[in-house]
Amino acid sequence: MPSTIRIGNGDITVDVSSLGAEMQALTTNDGRSWLWTGDAAFWAGRSPILFPIVGKAPDDKLAIGGTVYPMAQHGFARRSEFALTASTATSCRHELAASAATRAVYPFDFLLAVEHAVEGHALTVTAEVSNRDQQAMPFGLGFHPAFAWPLPDASGRAHTVTLDNEGEPELVRLEGGLINPAPLPSPFVKGRLELDHAMFEQDAMIFPEGAGEGLRYGAEGGPALQFHFENLPNLALWTKPAAPFLCVEPWHGTAAQAGASSELSQRPSTTMLAPGAMARFAFTVEVAQ
Repeated sequence: MPSTIRIGNGDITVDVSSLGAEMQALTTNDGRSWLWTGDAAFWAGRSPILFPIVGKAPDDKLAIGGTVYPMAQHGFARRSEFALTASTATSCRHELAASAATRAVYPFDFLLAVEHAVEGHALTVTAEVSNRDQQAMPFGLGFHPAFAWPLPDASGRAHTVTLDNEGEPELVRLEGGLINPAPLPSPFVKGRLELDHAMFEQDAMIFPEGAGEGLRYGAEGGPALQFHFENLPNLALWTKPAAPFLCVEPWHGTAAQAGASSELSQRPSTTMLAPGAMARFAFTVEVAQ
């Protein structure tokens, strides 16, 4: 059965489940909850780790070196039991190693380690992917955290996403769960986007490049969350229409393109990791009260 560990300091506490190494709660010392609650009436996820793919594969089938394997949307890590390998009062590390079950759908010897660590009002989530195999290993890695919308004590206020780089990145949309590569005009104006649930009637808003390494999600004149991304060049924003959460999703890898190859190595932003190598990805979210 999955177990949950709590880490924290005098400012914030974080709960993490061994199932998927998924964060379950992010709470400040004033009792306010910032993470989505996982209400299954809308979406049962809270902060899944996406590996070895981000998004969908055509017909949920993935080709690796010409061999076809079944692969569900966002991969298998989020449904896998991780081992807790280290913990302190303010951090915890979970690991998922290759097994007979994973090799049946992803034929590589890998180690995926996920660490949650708090410092002050900030949480950093780090994923390290190690290739223990004798061949290059393709994969995608993404984070999918969902936060309250509206934020605590911000009901009725306009909510915005503001890019640190003040960019206006091109938008792409999904077509049957796959990327339609035709770029659309950016919804950002000088890095600022005022959120509206109608924006998500066509599913996620995906920005393959140009969103930069940081952003602020906040309520006008109210609370906010400040993000920083490491080695995560793709960004998605997602919710379900009228659902009270917003997913801020930094990725290294996206869904396959509609009409393109099902080969994992040919998916956009796929990482090709050399034998014996390790790749690191991380995001930090800080509560700005």
